[in-house]
Amino acid sequence: MALPAFTAWDVHVRSFPPLHAKWAPRTGAGTVPSLVVGALAVWFSVGLAQRLPWRRLLLAAYAGGVAWLFSLALVDGKDGLGKILDDPYEYLRTARATSDLPAALRGWVARIPYDGLPDNIADANWPVHVAGHPPGALSFFVLLDRIGLGSGLQAGIVVTLIAAATAVAVLVTLRLLGAEVVARRAAPFLVFGPAAIWQAVSADAMFAAVAAWGIAALAAAAVRRSALWALVAGSLLGYCVMLSYGLPLLGLLALAVLFVARTWRPLPWAVVAALAVVLTYAALGFNYLDALPALHDRYWAGVARVRPQEYWIWGDLAALVFSAGPLLGAGVTTLVRRARDLDVGTGAVRATRWLVAAAVAMVLAADLSQMSKAEVERIWLPFVPWLLVCCALLPERWRRVGLGLQVVTALVVQHLLLTGW
Repeated sequence: MALPAFTAWDVHVRSFPPLHAKWAPRTGAGTVPSLVVGALAVWFSVGLAQRLPWRRLLLAAYAGGVAWLFSLALVDGKDGLGKILDDPYEYLRTARATSDLPAALRGWVARIPYDGLPDNIADANWPVHVAGHPPGALSFFVLLDRIGLGSGLQAGIVVTLIAAATAVAVLVTLRLLGAEVVARRAAPFLVFGPAAIWQAVSADAMFAAVAAWGIAALAAAAVRRSALWALVAGSLLGYCVMLSYGLPLLGLLALAVLFVARTWRPLPWAVVAALAVVLTYAALGFNYLDALPALHDRYWAGVARVRPQEYWIWGDLAALVFSAGPLLGAGVTTLVRRARDLDVGTGAVRATRWLVAAAVAMVLAADLSQMSKAEVERIWLPFVPWLLVCCALLPERWRRVGLGLQVVTALVVQHLLLTGW
């Protein structure tokens, strides 16, 4: 944060690097609700997560997430829910204009290269976000439009409701892997934190929810020896491959789940189901192997060329700390240095260690690829909840204080900075 500000180094991202944001202090309709939800979370959620029966805990986690996401988004009024997805760079306008999705898939790769034509001209290059992702993301918004939920506000509400389910999926995964005590301690950190700023109405938050439920289904397949759950997991994770070029990295997390569960039986079924999703898009005309290098060329012909690697190789990690929250480093350190002294059980520590290690590996691989210079506070949302699991292992005296730090960070960022999502 300080280096660009004090040296006038232009790292080419709005006006508040490493975030894609600008200084804009404000209050709005969501200010009071967000303060109330945040205060209640800090005061009650740590204790409630220990006392509630499991199913009620999951329901409370989802309800709390919905309240937190919507209250933060509404600091900007209805625009906080409806304006962003209606941006020309996003998916909705293209989704409304797509009358023949198979035809769009057949011509997909040809429209990725940046040719300098305006994005609103028919048959010109795809808008930035459409070009930057496989067609699964556009397909989702085409579906929303076809069922009558194609306005910015309607789509924003749907995406936010889906995003709030991410924490629930992570909790389910932990319990399936024998780490319920970790799940209960992690629940407040998974639900209430600064990631919610970018979860509300961000398509990447929808990606994160699909990924989390895919991993939860894989854990169920491993623990219950169920081919059906393995097929569900493969279908969801295969769809993730069609949502973002960065999400094949979820393979690391999937392998960690199977390693913790001590079985590889679900893997063939999951791979078959994932391939079925990918090959369905291929049969409809989308060539993944041609699309990825075309995107690489477009990205490096555009903004990647002017965003200095010397800054973003670590600036991305700084942006991640904004999204995951400042407690992330303390959580990771606790897991590395104090895991043997924790009272959550050997199996729970093992599960936590492997899931967090996989998340760290995904982040490092994404960072070193340099295919996401900036904006990772949003792009890396699928990795964030798995990183935050480590916060469950913080000393007891730190949990409420640490959660307060997470909540305050979210409130300060949302009210002082106008983020791009």
